[in-house]
Amino acid sequence: MTTTIRVAIVEDQALIRTGLRMILDAADGIDVVGEAADGDGVQDLVRRTRPDVVLMDIRMPTIDGIEATRRLVATGSPAKVVILTTFDLDAHVYDALRAGASGFLVKDGPAEEMLAAVRAVAAGESLLSPSVTRRVIAAFVKTHVARLLQKTGSRDRLQVVIAAYDAGLVAPRSGAR
Repeated sequence: MTTTIRVAIVEDQALIRTGLRMILDAADGIDVVGEAADGDGVQDLVRRTRPDVVLMDIRMPTIDGIEATRRLVATGSPAKVVILTTFDLDAHVYDALRAGASGFLVKDGPAEEMLAAVRAVAAGESLLSPSVTRRVIAAFVKTHVARLLQKTGSRDRLQVVIAAYDAGLVAPRSGAR
């Protein structure tokens, strides 16, 4: 027996909201249970319709998607939020994840990516657009390298490697010269 995923759409642009509804309604196992035009109506919408997933635009009048997500999560709602945006700015990604979003998608991605995100998030997973994932991983590695440099007092990566050898944290591979 397949469970239908209940989705609510929160998007201030009527045309985009309609397009999202059409894509979601055409997909097997997904049912759009309600819509809101701004972040102010999210809590009432979720209370009335009990969605599994909320597709939330990030830029909306009155209350933006990040604040609406933060407020929704604070109520203890089991609904998972996927942030939708035209702008995949790193600050938005981090703010959305800190607010409790389970996913972050750029609107210019393919419909299949959005459907996969809805299904993944409904199943308890987290998801970021591929373009966002690449940048987050790169920033994460750079952050760790910067911390290593700072903690070891090294001026570059080579000095960190030398310090690791000196401390016995790494050993040369056999056959290395």
